Formats: sequence, C-alpha cells, structure tokens
Amino acid sequence: MGEIESRALGRVTVYSIQGCSHCVQAKAALGLLDVPLCDVDVGRHPELRARLKELTGCSTVPQIFFNNVHVGGNDELQKLAPDELQRLVCLVKEKALPADAPPLPEDSQSEDTARETDGTAELSLLLREMILKLFSEHLSTDGTSVDYKGLSVNPAFERYCELAIQLQRVELLSLSREEKLAFFINIYNALVIHGYLRLGAPTNMWQRYRFFNYVSYLIGGEVFTLQDIENGVLRGNRKGVAQLRRPFSKSDPRLQVALPDAEPLIHFALNCGAKGCPPIKTYTPQDIDSQLRTAAEAFLENDNGCVVDSGKREVRLSQIFKWYKADFGGTDEKLLKWVLDHMGDSPKKASLQGVLSAGKTKISFLPYDWSSNSTH
Repeated sequence: MGEIESRALGRVTVYSIQGCSHCVQAKAALGLLDVPLCDVDVGRHPELRARLKELTGCSTVPQIFFNNVHVGGNDELQKLAPDELQRLVCLVKEKALPADAPPLPEDSQSEDTARETDGTAELSLLLREMILKLFSEHLSTDGTSVDYKGLSVNPAFERYCELAIQLQRVELLSLSREEKLAFFINIYNALVIHGYLRLGAPTNMWQRYRFFNYVSYLIGGEVFTLQDIENGVLRGNRKGVAQLRRPFSKSDPRLQVALPDAEPLIHFALNCGAKGCPPIKTYTPQDIDSQLRTAAEAFLENDNGCVVDSGKREVRLSQIFKWYKADFGGTDEKLLKWVLDHMGDSPKKASLQGVLSAGKTKISFLPYDWSSNSTH
C-alpha cells in the first residue's frame, strides 16, 4: 500500500492492482491534485475484495473514493466536470476523514519483495509481484504501452531472473488444486513477460506458435512451456488451439501435475501479452476461485469481452470463447448460460437475460487484438 503525504485533512483512496493500465492512468491523474493519495493493492490484500464489491457493486479496478464519496473507476474520474472535481478536492482538503471511509488493510507496511523464500506458492507470488512492479514502473502514463527495452535493463529484472532459477527446486506434487491454480497462473503470466523481454513480442502466427511452444521454465526438474502450463496443467491436459495432440502423454511425469479437469476461469487470468488479453493480476491460493470469478465478471463487463445487441438478438463474444468453447460446455446454449451465470449484476446482464428469453439468439465473435503493447 502506498501513500502520498499532504496537509489535507482527508484522503483519496484508490483500490488497484499492479500492472492494471486503468489504475496507472487514474493514479497519474490523482497525483496532480495535491491531496493525500492512498493506494491499496487488492492483489496483495484479497481480503478487501468482498468489502470493496459490497461498497461499490463493482468487481473491477480501480475504484476511487474522495473521503467516503465513491467516484467510480478511471473512466468516471476522467469524465468528472472541473467544478465537480474541484468540489471533491476541497472535500478532502477541508473535511476530516469520516468514520465510514473505505477500509485500509490492517497491515499497512509494504512487503519486502527482496526476501528469500523456499515455499512453492510463496516463490511464485514473489516472482509475480516483482515482475508486475517492473511492468508498472515502465507502463506509459496512459496505460496503453510498455517500455520493454527500459524494463529489461532495470536492475530489478536481474533479481527476478535470479529468483526464477529457484523454480527448478520446487515440489509440485504436494500442491493442492488451489495452490496449483495460483502458482501456474502467476508463473505463466510472468514467463510471458520474461519471454517478451528476452526474445521480443511475436508478430505473426508462426512466431506466436514458436513462442508459446518453446518459451519455458525449468520447474520442479521438468520443462514447462507456456503451452504446457495452459493446456497441460490448467486445462487438464486438453489439446490447445491448432494442437494435434495433448501436451502430456500417459507416461509423461508432468501429467501428475495436471488438474483433473479443465478450469474455464483460467482464461480470464492468463495474459499472453496481446492487447486483447485480460488484464494482468496477481493470484493467491487462499481465495483463488473468488479471484478468478471476479476476473471473469470484469472481463465480461468490458466490451472487449462481451457485447449484447438487444435489437439484433445477438451476443458478440471474445474469440477466447470460440477457441476454448469445449471448456464452456461445448454448445452455444451452454456457452451462453455460462456467460450469463458468470456476469456480475449489471445492465449488461439484464440485457443478456432479455435476449436469451426472446429466443433464437445469435452468437458471433469479436476481432482479437494480437498487437503488442510494446513501445518499440
């Protein structure tokens, strides 16, 4: 949790997650207001997620409060009229923090990301937080691009590489389902960023195929590529997109690590480095299912994930639902039911319910933005 000091009586509270471009934009704008700014990373403090949703009705970040006045997310902040923004700034400067102000973590001390760790789950989280910190430091102010070149020469990146070597000594077979989910999601996302830094972003289909089939870490004495992690472990050893066979054969020792069944929610947590991917977040085993459901709700609320056209009785979904349709039930009917069941309470969900009630719903798929967010 970070805080910017000021002489004001109140504070602005921002609930955010490292690596979130909208969070970066919001905090950059708030930093110009000369008011105390308290940044609460809900990735580090997942116990606040439920309370935040209770307060705001939203699963997405950032969520911004001026004292106890909820403004909304980055879009709402940017759209505030100058007079209204000035009123909120005066509120923070002149009024003491009320008793019903949004909560802060009980332990407000920052964590030491340089500590050593032997635990598998702890190591994955530490690696993830380190690379997300690097990612955030090199994210552009508007949140749309990343200076990977600058990130690669940051001394903290070398520290990350040193820690990644420890992965070869972890014990995977002792992990619970929840620990496997958090561990491999975090490692997958970190490995993508690491691969981008070392090899550059793939720019065509062939390069993407090679990238996801060859970029790998040595984990627990076995090599795991990005394809192995996604399709072998997290999807219960299912064939990936354009794959002719399952990642792990019956005699492959890595098969023992695979989840027994595909977990569809992982598709809203894995980030392959393209602009069309879900946002980057850190996951912990303690409440992984809740975190993944929150990620799915946020993805579906975004128009890059789902668009409901009531007039045409049409639902337009991300290509993710087409590529991995089997994970969501395998049929159009089951897919739409899954989407409806995993939406947060919102006008979009009500629109989808109306379209489905009318019958003869058409499904189409949105273009996928494979472009990299690199500045170079």
